Amino acid sequence: MVHLTHANDKSNRLFLVLQKGLVLVFNNDPKTETVKTFLDIREIVNDKWNEEGLLGLTFDPYYTTNGYFYVYYSAASPRRSVISRYSVNQLDQDRADPNSSKIILEVDQPYRNHNGGHLLFGNDGYLYVGFGDGGNAGDPHNNGQDLSTLLGSIIRIDVRSLDNTGTYSVPNDNPYADNNEGIKNEIWAYGLRNPWRFNIDRLTGEIWVGDVGQINREEIDIIKPGLNYGWNIMEGTSCFQESTKNNK
Repeated sequence: MVHLTHANDKSNRLFLVLQKGLVLVFNNDPKTETVKTFLDIREIVNDKWNEEGLLGLTFDPYYTTNGYFYVYYSAASPRRSVISRYSVNQLDQDRADPNSSKIILEVDQPYRNHNGGHLLFGNDGYLYVGFGDGGNAGDPHNNGQDLSTLLGSIIRIDVRSLDNTGTYSVPNDNPYADNNEGIKNEIWAYGLRNPWRFNIDRLTGEIWVGDVGQINREEIDIIKPGLNYGWNIMEGTSCFQESTKNNK
């Protein structure tokens, strides 16, 4: 089990995400004895290693009318993270349509860990997705500080354009929207090691993220647009690169 959520559709159901590629659905009742398979994508999910697999699930803000939900999973050959949209089966609300996949975004992963994996809609209706630094100790490719990659960042995209243009769009108020410097304009914030889970305060709209540290620090951050959260220069409040040199 990696995640438990609901569809915000007043159905009183819970959706349980299993790393191997299953989403189960059941009534939010401690006495329930019925569990159904909502989505089964085990054939395309790579869960060979402990930080890969089906890692995230979120439902569209208009799920009750459009039936869309979004998943984040690891795939192989090549190793990559995939964001895909699916639709519910119109004849059975407890089952997804397995043939409805629309891949939105794929990001190559250099290693088998630090995949991040969470995605969530903000109060603004945009989709936020967390990517780890790509893995291996110390972020050897310096992805956390590299704005030309989505690794090591939280991105913010608009998926409402998918049915009109076939692709997502980037909100005009993203901090790097329409830049000419090679910066990925999807990036909302960067310098993160592995933002495995985050949540959004529904009253304030603030994003609270748990960023996994390497040795000495775990972080809880409030995400602000364009802000650099330090990795791999800093690990929390510690100077990571200096401490690494001193430990050699």
